[in-house]
Amino acid sequence: MAGVEAAVAKTGMVCLGALHPGAGDGAPKSAGTLVLVGNAGPDMWNAFSAERQEGADPLDAWTRRKLDGVCRELGANDVLYASGKPHHPFVKWAQRAGIAHPSLIGLNIHPEYGLWHAYRGALVFEEKLDMPPAGPTKNPCSSCKDKPCLSACSAGAFDGGKYDASACAGLLQKPAGVNCMSNGCAARHACHVGKEYTYDKAQSAFHMRAFAASQPTA
Repeated sequence: MAGVEAAVAKTGMVCLGALHPGAGDGAPKSAGTLVLVGNAGPDMWNAFSAERQEGADPLDAWTRRKLDGVCRELGANDVLYASGKPHHPFVKWAQRAGIAHPSLIGLNIHPEYGLWHAYRGALVFEEKLDMPPAGPTKNPCSSCKDKPCLSACSAGAFDGGKYDASACAGLLQKPAGVNCMSNGCAARHACHVGKEYTYDKAQSAFHMRAFAASQPTA
């Protein structure tokens, strides 16, 4: 796994867990190992910004160029991407890998990166790679007493059980949503975990614009 992690790190992305998938995991039948790859903190954004090519979905296109290259370098069998179709259960895979946990606002929370990470793709290997034993990690939300993420959203999109995407999208169309559009989700910022990995304003605004554009209009 050290070689995989090093190859991924050269792109600005990080490995976010690995698993030997079972029959019910929604992985290709030939997959002996899935290595989840994504961003944590601002490193990927900095690498992308230095090489950005304009066009439709520039971050997705950059991700594909980079991970296709890693796939060839490592002799992996395929790359499954988190964007586009077909959809793959990245959230479930990350939880199965034993590192990420469901947070109170629906996103996976990582014990180090908090909410400031996202999945970009998964490297597929036919063989079962040797993986260092992953010790059990605790869900940081279970020991959080004040739960500031649930009260930070002006639209009240989170109640600890479900996420009201339409309320969130509606707020972003109003003056009250300008701060979220510019700086990123207020609920995400309210979380105590992984503050040092907070995205910078340009990255946050990019993701918020993409989210707003993906939502149905009234």
